[in-house]
Amino acid sequence: MKNRHLWRGLLIVGLGALALWAAYPPGEKINLGLDLQGGIHLELQVQTQDAVRAETDRDMEILRREATDGGVAGVATNRLEDTRFEATGFAAADRQRLEDVADDWLGNGWSYSADGESRLVFSMHPANERAIRDSAVNQAQQTIRNRVDQFGVAEPVIARQGIDSDRIVVQLPGVDDPERVKRLIKNTAFLEFRLADFPWTGGGAATREEILAHYGGRLPTHVEILPEIRRDTATGRILSQAFWAVEKRQVITGRDLKHASPSQGQFGQAVVSFLLNADGARAFGEATGANVGRGLAIVLDGTIVSAPQINARITDSGLIEGNFTPQEVQDLVTTLRSGALPAGIVYLEDRTVGPSLGQDSIEASIKAGMLSMVCIILSLLVVYRLSGVNALLGLALNVVLLFGALAYFGATLTLPGTAGIVLSIAMAVDANVLIFERIKEEMKVGKTIRSAIDAGFDNALSSILDSNITTLIAALFLFQFGTGPIRGFAVTLSIGILGTLFCGIYVSRWLFELTQVVRPNAPKLSI
Repeated sequence: MKNRHLWRGLLIVGLGALALWAAYPPGEKINLGLDLQGGIHLELQVQTQDAVRAETDRDMEILRREATDGGVAGVATNRLEDTRFEATGFAAADRQRLEDVADDWLGNGWSYSADGESRLVFSMHPANERAIRDSAVNQAQQTIRNRVDQFGVAEPVIARQGIDSDRIVVQLPGVDDPERVKRLIKNTAFLEFRLADFPWTGGGAATREEILAHYGGRLPTHVEILPEIRRDTATGRILSQAFWAVEKRQVITGRDLKHASPSQGQFGQAVVSFLLNADGARAFGEATGANVGRGLAIVLDGTIVSAPQINARITDSGLIEGNFTPQEVQDLVTTLRSGALPAGIVYLEDRTVGPSLGQDSIEASIKAGMLSMVCIILSLLVVYRLSGVNALLGLALNVVLLFGALAYFGATLTLPGTAGIVLSIAMAVDANVLIFERIKEEMKVGKTIRSAIDAGFDNALSSILDSNITTLIAALFLFQFGTGPIRGFAVTLSIGILGTLFCGIYVSRWLFELTQVVRPNAPKLSI
């Protein structure tokens, strides 16, 4: 009997000591949420039409390339709308072969109809469009998470707002440079390498009109004009602007990057060194080998960062130069490593929470918690006398285990999370009340102290399990489907409920039985 109590006591003391070790000091071990330590709250909207448009452009290029490889000459593709494009320029005799290529390579995502003998109009299926939009939001969420993780923000909240929504909620606690984080998140970083069409080399054209004049006032369908902005590397101030006519066709994109890292150029300037995957290296080698002497425009988010001349065939590696500062290079590398956003994003809400407000919340929570604990202590001691000490010891251990679990699992304590702690304490008190009242009833019918304790715990067990397990199920659903503060509440409530079951049933019973071991002939129980 005594050995059993000894081992149970060692287990309880060991768990308590382990929790104290995990949570101490709490200022360093407990992660505080946005509402307690300050930070930024962002609500973003993904421009999913950008992803749909990019998918249309990609499929247009696939159709043109595969048709050419399949022997259908002269095929030209042109986007009519975000979800519609046309194929023209082929001979009427080749239409069936072009349709076969479309069936093989565009699959079930597109339908097409003939408009004359040498024109096919393609329309994206609605199911395909919905899948692209949904994938764009999911990919944007993951890309933002990758970027924030590389930035080093502790315990960020990045969640989709609703199942089919195009909005993403981002909460970054403890951020001391919110503007840089917002810039890092929003950067689409869509990297493209395109061939320059006019001027082929040099510093670009001074105005758009100069380029239009070169083409007789009207751009060819395969060409577009993009700006090149040159900045001072020290101040970021715009020094000059030039314009290039570049081919719409992409030689390679950021999707072909295998690795990117900060580096130094020939004159010590900050540049980005990149390495291509196998497919990208093959395409890059073919394009540069066939266009030696032409300009290669490096385009980032629709703006040319540099346009060097191709002097030789380039395969799997190179440099991105653009008068970058070291900080801009580091941010660009972070963005490229995490992948390009599949679509642009806009800020719908931008809210900054100051650390002073978080400190006020902590102080208010401590005051509320202390006041509630004083009321609980007095109530238990007045109503249950020395047996109330049993309940208080269990409550103290419950709180220690809760904070130890938060620290061990790296969970974040939020302001609603403190409400979960208070609710857990209330449920723990409720469990003790059920047990104590049941013990008092058993003693009134003449049972011995030992029998009354056993009967009280056994008969109250079903009610305690029922109330706590149903609450735990609700908390798990809140954690699964909630975001931010709701999940913080669910985390502390779930841990607190598990602690309540352990302390209210196991620890409290051990303490009662320990008093019987120490004082086996006690005439009554102070309850």
